[in-house]
Amino acid sequence: MEMSQMEWINDVDDMFIHRIDSAEIVYEPRRKRAKMVGRYLMGDLLGEGSYGKVKEMLDSHTLCRRAVKILKKKKLRKIPNGEANVKKEIQLLKRLKHKNVISLVDVLYNEEKQKMYMVMEYCVCGMQEMLDSVTGKKFPIFQAHGYFSQLVDGLEYLHSQGIVHKDIKPGNLLLTTEGTLKISDLGVAEALDVFALDDTCRTSQGSPAFQPPEIANGLETFSGFKVDIWSSGVTLYNITTGVYPFEGDNIYKLFENIGKGEYTVPEECGTLLTELLKGLLEYDPVKRFSIQQIRQHHWFRKKPARLEVSVPIPPSASVPDRWRSMTVMPYLEDLHGYHGDEEDNEYYEDEEDDIVYSMEFNGPGRADVEEEEEEEEEIGAEETLDTERNGHAAAMCVNGAGGAGVGAGGGAGASGGGGGGVAGAGVPGGAGVGAAAAVAERETERSAPAASGRQRADRRASNTSNPSRKSSSGHVSKVRRITTCKQQ
Repeated sequence: MEMSQMEWINDVDDMFIHRIDSAEIVYEPRRKRAKMVGRYLMGDLLGEGSYGKVKEMLDSHTLCRRAVKILKKKKLRKIPNGEANVKKEIQLLKRLKHKNVISLVDVLYNEEKQKMYMVMEYCVCGMQEMLDSVTGKKFPIFQAHGYFSQLVDGLEYLHSQGIVHKDIKPGNLLLTTEGTLKISDLGVAEALDVFALDDTCRTSQGSPAFQPPEIANGLETFSGFKVDIWSSGVTLYNITTGVYPFEGDNIYKLFENIGKGEYTVPEECGTLLTELLKGLLEYDPVKRFSIQQIRQHHWFRKKPARLEVSVPIPPSASVPDRWRSMTVMPYLEDLHGYHGDEEDNEYYEDEEDDIVYSMEFNGPGRADVEEEEEEEEEIGAEETLDTERNGHAAAMCVNGAGGAGVGAGGGAGASGGGGGGVAGAGVPGGAGVGAAAAVAERETERSAPAASGRQRADRRASNTSNPSRKSSSGHVSKVRRITTCKQQ
């Protein structure tokens, strides 16, 4: 080996090269960047379904915890009736208001990225997630009774509004931090015509294991309300026994077993619960229990004793603690820890969804944007009226010569039409300085209300921008409102 090569090897220690496990190397975790969608601060992933992802959100106006369903048009086009189901769900949720039905807070659109954001009230977890967290995959009787009672309340409200859910199952039943059950996922629901004589339906897209015999046997028409009754019966059977009344290796075998209507109820359920399940899972839809018959049943009316420990809310994959703390906290620290040392565009490098359309529902048929337009029209009318009243005086203030015949005495000023009264008489050009100054002062007083009105309009326009974004930059929010929706 040559000497030069030996010298290079001996000098390796002097080079800036470290081992991967060297203590001199400090690996800093990637800082979570704040991402705003409209006025909402994005959090971590809560779950993912066939239609899209669900993330946590924080409303920067109300500081309410929200959940957002992120939908991509590209993905919806690959799902049969995907776009139509989403539009239908939005229309249905806009008109529903019940404690046991999920509430729609806002709808945001990003046309550039072809994304849609459905902002909904936050639910801590789903019923199916709770069932999967325990060994027997079932609830104690008292806990199942409480959830089923809330399910019946929400189902009765939907039916009173002429809506058939068609997909009642534990996976579509969500729970809040207070334990309130929320019926969700109305994508395959059907709103009956207001002039319909009954609840007859002709299509069904629900989960196969929860479909009644009339659908499994391929009937062209069926009672929509009785479909929901059957699905709620399968749900009650599942959460109390941990199994399904009908099973099959494939969908054809499953529908064959459902079409026969043969099932057994475990003895551990007891006499009253067995009677209720048989009424809910009645083969003949005419004889199947109605909502009123469910409420009158002894098992439903009598609350079971609390003999076992209830199934708790399990920790999620993204939030390890059992209480599922807010995932937006690191993003809040990043958002409010900014002191202006960076450029605004660099700080919001991950804010890809800033340009959105917003649909907020503040009340039935009443929009905030309409109220603002009405106020602006009033301000505009006031400005027009002031302009008409002060038109002649304004002309005199600009140039005394142009106001000939308008001043005091009907244009008595000499030498060029002074028209400004005594002070302007006989002066070439007729400036009319004294009277013109007085008129200008009166014009300023009259135009003051219009100016204050314009200032109020400017303040309203400024308030519509994102307050969190304004705190760190001078840019105006790019959110455009279309309609308004009530904050839950």
